[in-house]
Amino acid sequence: MYIGRVIGNVVATTKDSSLKGKKMLIVEKLNIQSNTAETSEVAIDTVGAGNGEYVLVTKGSSARVSSGMDSAVDAAIVAIIDSIEIEK
Repeated sequence: MYIGRVIGNVVATTKDSSLKGKKMLIVEKLNIQSNTAETSEVAIDTVGAGNGEYVLVTKGSSARVSSGMDSAVDAAIVAIIDSIEIEK
C-alpha cells in the first residue's frame, strides 16, 4: 500500500465490461516525508474519493479483492485519509 493524492480522473467510454460503473482516478504516489510526487497511476475508487484528497492505495491481487472485481485492476483506493502523524 501507499499514500497518494488524487489529482484527476479518467473517462473511458469504451472499456472492459468489468470496469463499467467504476470511477477511475489518477493518484500521485507521495513520499510522505517531503510530500512530493514520485509517480502517478490510475486506481479504481472504492470509497468515493475526490480531487485533492489524500488516499490509501492498495495494489495487485488486494486491489482486485477490495474492488470486488475479477478483472485487470492493479490499483484500488481503499481509504480517504483524515490525518497523518509521523513520529521522528
